[in-house]
Formats: sequence, C-alpha cells, structure tokens
Amino acid sequence: MPYIIAEVGQAHEGSLGLALSYIDALAETGVDAVKFQLHIAEAESSKFEPFRVKFSEQDKTRFDYWQRMEFTLAEWRFLKQRCDEKGVEFLASPFSNAAVELLEDLGVKRYKIGSGEVSNFLLLEKIARTGKPVILSSGMSSFEELDRTVGFLRKRKVEFSILQCTTAYPTQPEEYGLNVITELKEHYKVPVGYSDHSAKIETCIAATALGAEILEFHAVFDRRSFGPDATSSLEIDEIKSLVQAVRNIETSLQHPVDKTDNTRYKDLKDIFEKSLAVNKDLPAGHKLTFDDLEAKKPKGHGIDASEFEQLIGQELKREMKQWEFLNDEDLV
Repeated sequence: MPYIIAEVGQAHEGSLGLALSYIDALAETGVDAVKFQLHIAEAESSKFEPFRVKFSEQDKTRFDYWQRMEFTLAEWRFLKQRCDEKGVEFLASPFSNAAVELLEDLGVKRYKIGSGEVSNFLLLEKIARTGKPVILSSGMSSFEELDRTVGFLRKRKVEFSILQCTTAYPTQPEEYGLNVITELKEHYKVPVGYSDHSAKIETCIAATALGAEILEFHAVFDRRSFGPDATSSLEIDEIKSLVQAVRNIETSLQHPVDKTDNTRYKDLKDIFEKSLAVNKDLPAGHKLTFDDLEAKKPKGHGIDASEFEQLIGQELKREMKQWEFLNDEDLV
C-alpha cells in the first residue's frame, strides 16, 4: 500500500490548538502520517531572507514569520503524542541541525527532506548520524544533483526513498512530471513516490497507478485560508476521497487480471453475445447477402454473429420469416 503523508506545513499559523485540530481531522481520513515543518528561525534564517517577505501583513520579515511558526519542545511533544493517540505517524521536515536535535528528542522514526535541502550536506550529515531512514523530495534538483546526494547517502549507508516533486504552487498539469516516477525508480532502484502541490486529487491517484509507493500533499481546512501553501493544498473531504481512491487502486494493482482466461464470463457471454437471423422474409433457394442478415440476442440460438462471412452466398434450404434465427440446417 502507498504510504500516505498529509502535510500540515504552516497551515496551523503558529497555533497549537489549530495544529491539534489538523491531526484529529487528518487521522479520520485514513492517512498514514501527519507531517509538519520544524522551523527554528535563528538556526535556519536571517533578516536577509528574501522569499515571500511581503506575503503577510503581520510579519515584517520572513524571519519574523518563522518565529511565529515555532512551537516549544513541550508543544512539539504534545503534537507527537496526539499523533500517537490517533494512530498516525508524526513526521516533520527539519530545516536546520538544531531542528534535527529537537526531532531526536521527540523520537521520530524517519526524516523527510524538503526540496530546498537536498544539497544541504551539513543537514544530511546530521541526519545520517541518527541512522534513521530518509524521504527525499527532488523538487528543485536535476539528476546530476540527485546523483551527488544519493552518493552522499549511500556512502553513509542511509536508507532512503525519493519523491518526484515540482516546486510550483499550485503545480499545473504540464508541470506534474509524472513520467519522472518511473525514471527515478529505474535510475536509483529505491522506493519512489510523489510529492504533490497541485491541489487536485487526480495527481496522486495517477501517481499511484504509475507505481508511487509514497504520496505526500499539503492539507488545509479551506483553500481560502491565509498561508503560503493554502492554494496548493487539498481540503479534508478531498483527502478522504483521495485515500479511498488510492487504496482501491492499490488493491487493483495487487490483483492482476488474466486476459487470456475469460471463463468467468461464460454466462454473461451467452446473454450479451448474439446469433445470426434474417432481417426479412426470404424464399427457399435464396442466396444470402450481407444485407439479409441481423444479429440478435441471445447467443446459441443461431450461428454465431462472428461467423457471418461464411454465410454470404450460401443458399437457403427453406423459406424463412423475418427475424428467424439462422442455423446450419437451414442451409443447403
């Protein structure tokens, strides 16, 4: 079954209560993990950070925004405890070595590496020393860059998986890069998945059909909410539908159909397939033409419709009435 990760990211707006509400709601959808981003402003950012500076009226700088998003260690413990109680894995992306230390205090099982940290070998070294598995997003990386990171991880014997990801919010259909799922799998021979920012359920459904073993997407109560990822997120009811669809597809993939054997359809074939009949009154001695024939249900009451070519030009032994079935004994 694909491992399904719903990312809260920054949708909690720095509110512990809202973060807990997300855990409760997402646990009901059937996802496997609820993921957060662990930002420690002083360790990862500075007042010079330019990205999305003006998106919030209440934060003068991006640094201020990261500070507002922070939780204390005690609050993070509370969030992890709620995940444990709800039967979902607590997962978080660290963006600094200090964040890794905090996550180690929490006792996380694995680490998710965001697209912007793929070449942050200092962070990867810190994580490698924990001995825990890594899920790597490839959003901003070329194969050349990924090769270097994969080499780094393999040298340190880190168990890892890779997600195809397009760093665009929201991602447009021509940017999905679903073809890369297969390319990553062939290139690295490791579990491969898909990290989505399209805000559409069909993207992860398609990724599942293409063999994605891990799915990740942003979650939000309402796409009209404030926040940098809101428009690129799935809403709770959509996530519930997505999870069910993914589980159904996985069940299908686990039960391949043998198209060489159609014995299970014998009774249905007898109902839906057809027998040949004449479509008009015809005298004895008449030589059949294509325009004399019709195919009627059910199969088995006349010559199979698939055999019509063999009847063309054959002579009728007896007079036949319109819509009578044709059988071998009716032919000379």
